[in-house]
Amino acid sequence: MSFKIISGYFIFSREQRKGVFVLCGIIIVLQILYFFVNFSALAKEFPEKQKWLSLQSQIDSMKIVGKKELPKIYLFNPNFISDYKGYKLGMSVQEIDRLLAFRKENKYVNSAKEFQNVTQVSDSLLNAIAPLFKFPDWVNNKKQFKSYERYSNKAFTEKEKIIFIDINNATKEDLINIYGIGEAISIRILKQKENLGGFVSMEQMKDVWGLSPEVIANLNTHFKVSVIPNFKKIDINNASLKELSQFSYFRFPLAKEIVTFRSMHGDIKNIEDLTKIKGFPVDKIKIIELYLVFN
Repeated sequence: MSFKIISGYFIFSREQRKGVFVLCGIIIVLQILYFFVNFSALAKEFPEKQKWLSLQSQIDSMKIVGKKELPKIYLFNPNFISDYKGYKLGMSVQEIDRLLAFRKENKYVNSAKEFQNVTQVSDSLLNAIAPLFKFPDWVNNKKQFKSYERYSNKAFTEKEKIIFIDINNATKEDLINIYGIGEAISIRILKQKENLGGFVSMEQMKDVWGLSPEVIANLNTHFKVSVIPNFKKIDINNASLKELSQFSYFRFPLAKEIVTFRSMHGDIKNIEDLTKIKGFPVDKIKIIELYLVFN
């Protein structure tokens, strides 16, 4: 392409040259405005926008306050502290083991002081966790029993004669009349009776959680087992693992041991054979025997 042809593209008329100069001038003016004029200062402020921004600041402040709130504190019964719970509270492994060993004897702590005596936790740790303890209502409202002078007047003593009620016939109202037993514990006793099919001894009151020795003593002065109820006994040699584990005195681990013992040694002939099984509660052997049948 020759120079003459290229130069032909740059030949303008007078009007075209004026247009080019005007366009260049506009571009230069716009560039000057862009670099030297603050357009943000010219933005309009709307009342609705200001109102929204003020509300947003209030919402942000409420969120900050909400984050600073302390977590909700839940009270708990120290008798049921697990390994993990004890670790979170700051207890050592030895302190947790002492509590678990104490509970395996079917015993309960009823105060922060008893908890310290059993676990041997330090005073500083006890002061930190004791406010979180929650014991049953009967522990907090327990009265001190007073010893009264025995009267020789027979007429007076006859009026105080107590009529015993068979524990298997007791109603919820009968149980609530005993000091230290509320609605929850009375329902717990009746539920235990239902699960077993009936009580065979007043010694079984010790197996109901929440009953203190004082309350059990009160029960023994008002209730007794007059007649052993007619309930369906457990066929120890034919009962399934599920049936055995549902029995209150066996639970799953012991039920599994019983089934294993049967498969290895044959039928269980008497209660003495059961005592050979690991984990069998020998201290309750006389009570358990009444619920079993050996074929």
